[in-house]
Amino acid sequence: MSETLQSLMDPITKVFLLGVGSFILAMVITPIYTYFAYKYKFWKQMRHAAMGGGAAPVYEKLHAAKHKRHIPTMAGIIFVVAISIITILFNFSREQTWLPLAALICCAAVGLVDDFINIRSHGKGIAGMRAPVKFALISAIGLALGWFFYAKLDMHTIHIPFAGSWDVGIGIIPIFAFVVVATGNAVNISDGLDGLSGGLAASAFAAYAVIALLDQQFGLSGFCFTILGALVSYLWFNINPARFFMGDVGAFALGCSLAVVAMLTDTLFILPVIAAVFVIETLSVIIQITSKKIRHKKVFLSAPIHHHLEAIGWPETKVTMRFWLLGVVAAIIGVVLAIVGGCIK
Repeated sequence: MSETLQSLMDPITKVFLLGVGSFILAMVITPIYTYFAYKYKFWKQMRHAAMGGGAAPVYEKLHAAKHKRHIPTMAGIIFVVAISIITILFNFSREQTWLPLAALICCAAVGLVDDFINIRSHGKGIAGMRAPVKFALISAIGLALGWFFYAKLDMHTIHIPFAGSWDVGIGIIPIFAFVVVATGNAVNISDGLDGLSGGLAASAFAAYAVIALLDQQFGLSGFCFTILGALVSYLWFNINPARFFMGDVGAFALGCSLAVVAMLTDTLFILPVIAAVFVIETLSVIIQITSKKIRHKKVFLSAPIHHHLEAIGWPETKVTMRFWLLGVVAAIIGVVLAIVGGCIK
């Protein structure tokens, strides 16, 4: 065994064990959550308005039966708790994990309030917290974390693959905040089918676990493996037919922490590749809203695009599986680009 490979075996073993521990803890927490979710009826209330305003008849037709099953939401709290406990107690490099863990917990808190408003709307179709309020809160978290990234970690450059680094100075703070908000919302938008966003997030964090490992950021790689382990547990129960939904508490936690991991690995321009399906989902919503405002016509039968594919006859499982495959391919391409593009120090 080569000396380089031998030197990697110890941290690889440690980060793998973090993932295993997170998986086991999430499996232990799941029945506890399930008991309270069904006892106190954490049912997700179906929205009756499209993302751009107006009625959403296609969405209602596609998902009315599912909501009649009374599926609880806020299950993202399972993996948020599991990841937090494992990271705080067992991760061996706290200086690399403080920032993504803060993003995970703070953005999960915003999502938790949003979900609580939704489940207490008692069938009135209230989606949750008002969009401007959510945007402001996530933006504030992004700016605070961005300041820490700049002032405390002394990070002020962005690596451009195949071109080198670009010093943006204090401008890194708004860039950081934008990435946090954009990625958090992208994951939230994609959370619309059983297992979809969880599977895509698993591929993305697996890719970043490899990138951080190759870059010898072992603590950060361990954090990504911790998330991956917890997501495997979550997906065991969330694949079609889902026992529960992650809700905004899970979607914002995953999306915002993914953004922070991308910034810490200096792979800002690789993130849209690894998260390509999330990007496509978000673009479909932007296109739909823009077209309705300017042309007064819809481009898609329903947005995000996964609902459009359902509307034209694709079974939900086919949409999810094919998006998962695209997510895995995108993750592999992203890792390759990070290596050949000079992102690995």
